[in-house]
Amino acid sequence: MKIHKINLLTLILLLGTIFMAFAEDGSRLWLRYDQIQNQQVLMAYKKQIAAVSFVANSPTQKVAYAELKKGIVGLFGQDAIFSSTSNNTLLIGDSSNKEIKQLIKAGYFKDLGEGFIIKVVIQNQMTKTIIAAANDVGLLYGTFHFLKLLQSQQDVSKLNIVEKPKIKNRILNHWDNLDGTVERGYAGTSIWDWHKLPGYTPTKYTDYARANASIGINGSVLNNVNSNSLSLTKEYLIKTAAIAHVFRPYGIKVYLSARFSAPIEIGGLKTADPLNPEVQQWWKDKVKEVYQYIPDFGGFLVKANSEGQPGPQNYGRNHADGANMLATALKPYNGIVMWRAFVYDDKVPDDRAKQAYNEFKSLDGQFMDNVLVQVKNGAIDFQPREPFHPLFGAMPKTPLMMEFQITQEYLGFSTHLVYLGALFKEVLEEDTYSKGKGSTVSKVITGEIDNHQLTGIAGVANIGSEANWTGHPFAQANWYSFGRLAWNPDLSAEEIASDWIKLTFTNDNVAVNEIKNMMISSREAVVDYMTPLGLHHIMARNHHYGPGPWVKDAGRPDWTSVYYHKADNIGVGFNRTSTGSNALAQYHPEIAKLYEKKETTPLKYLLWFHRVQWNEEIAPNKTLWNAMVEHYYEGVKSVEEMQNKWQKLDGEIDEDRFKEVSQLLAVQHQEAKWWRDACLLYFQSFSKLPLPAGYEKPAHSLEFYEQQRFYFVPGIKN
Repeated sequence: MKIHKINLLTLILLLGTIFMAFAEDGSRLWLRYDQIQNQQVLMAYKKQIAAVSFVANSPTQKVAYAELKKGIVGLFGQDAIFSSTSNNTLLIGDSSNKEIKQLIKAGYFKDLGEGFIIKVVIQNQMTKTIIAAANDVGLLYGTFHFLKLLQSQQDVSKLNIVEKPKIKNRILNHWDNLDGTVERGYAGTSIWDWHKLPGYTPTKYTDYARANASIGINGSVLNNVNSNSLSLTKEYLIKTAAIAHVFRPYGIKVYLSARFSAPIEIGGLKTADPLNPEVQQWWKDKVKEVYQYIPDFGGFLVKANSEGQPGPQNYGRNHADGANMLATALKPYNGIVMWRAFVYDDKVPDDRAKQAYNEFKSLDGQFMDNVLVQVKNGAIDFQPREPFHPLFGAMPKTPLMMEFQITQEYLGFSTHLVYLGALFKEVLEEDTYSKGKGSTVSKVITGEIDNHQLTGIAGVANIGSEANWTGHPFAQANWYSFGRLAWNPDLSAEEIASDWIKLTFTNDNVAVNEIKNMMISSREAVVDYMTPLGLHHIMARNHHYGPGPWVKDAGRPDWTSVYYHKADNIGVGFNRTSTGSNALAQYHPEIAKLYEKKETTPLKYLLWFHRVQWNEEIAPNKTLWNAMVEHYYEGVKSVEEMQNKWQKLDGEIDEDRFKEVSQLLAVQHQEAKWWRDACLLYFQSFSKLPLPAGYEKPAHSLEFYEQQRFYFVPGIKN
């Protein structure tokens, strides 16, 4: 017998390889399919689903079948149920099936669109669990939904589910550049490797499509809104077509951000004037070329006349002129234009919060029917908290598309645990009063208020090349919650959080509730330690990392912090009432009347709409200064409570992710204290008031915090 000798180094490398094979890196997201350990639940599932009947023909049906097999084999620990049929069957199909024809006759398929049906039928002591849809992508969505129920160990014995999306276009906006960087991206470089395309499409592209389809996202804008005209050249269209080919079976269309000056930069024209016949023809020819390579291309996202980007105003035209030119070119192919309303030019307005409304309100009804005006959730720029944008409810003749930011540009990057489901829901539930009480932002973007058929919602993606996709394990929940709310804005943030936890970490009820409480409280915590009581845009200049309430002299006033908080020895806050900038007049009179007075303005928006004196009482026996101090310290305390909750889960969560989150929470705690101390010292330099008794003193002087400098901060080009 030959004996093989292994030296110590080889043994260490071998053991290391084995360990790495089982290390938990978070790359599976919420599509984990680990075997169910609860034997009672597992046996019930195996009894109900003793066999699977699924004849897959089309590419989408085939990926649905593959997902189902992957899920059930993983969850059940076997695949014999795919080999034959028996009495209790999981039946998946479309209108060609006998049982499904009965559902059609019963009216289940009426206006189903991309939706699906999951129904348990018991006949002659036989159980049939039916997943059905009117089209292939609906079947795929239904498959993912059923697997979610199994993963989260729900009772599936009496299902009678009819689901369909409330918003038609559910899209991720990638701020990815052709050089591989990601603007405001905190999870590594871009996942699109343009250099290796079109020949190389890694499995990560497929996993990306799977993840999005599992939560109902059906579109992806591949490139940055600050776009490069090269994206529209033949070379890059061929590369984009390769990505579209991967996405197509998953019901995901690709879109591109179009640079308005492309006719000049890659077309050789002398102008990009949207009313110029040569420019119009150039875009028609370019769009025809795009569809030759990508037959199901979704359309264009456009950032124009904002932050130095070219647009129709360069030629004395308006936003409708620009959008309609592109819409005309896309119309024969059923493509759409998503025209961003985030605009501000080099002429500083009296209040930057008013500019988008001022430019777009008068254009209501002038856009073609394949144009969506894409509006950020607030009028400034993705702040930790903003009142809803006044354009929602103000343009009844124009379909408005919500734009949320999933990446945490102003929320501590991927260093901080901040569950944005709570932020998204807060905005969606705001009442615009546009058609009376109950006219929520959610009902505006679903088209319910103004009967729009074209609807959309966008989320600025937080996805990058890191193994866990999003940098922070909990940042995955923000991608997940966006997708779920894009499908159904009426879901609660709590329900979505519970689902994500069960799919991602554990089904243990105690642990689920502990983690859910962490997540739900996390958004309020970050508002408290960053921008309480309506403060906004007081982050460090340019990279937005850390506090910078002292920022001034930044080239233009509305790029500074002092422009927004206006602190002096008397008080702080931006007066947007009738005695100030009168931005309140852009809202419905019901809202303007409520927010006109400090006494009736919610405290969370107080300094957004009002200027308040430091010693002014804003609550019983509580001055503004004391309330501000309380919020800043409460924010830090909330992070400490999150740390304590997480430590209780030691042993319940896998070691890798438990340690990772523990470390990130420690960083967040330190940075929360940094925010608290720096901001309070700065505002104290104006208020001249002491910290109330019982609060620990800041660790350093104001001068220390003001002198902090950071280099190569993620998310920006240095």
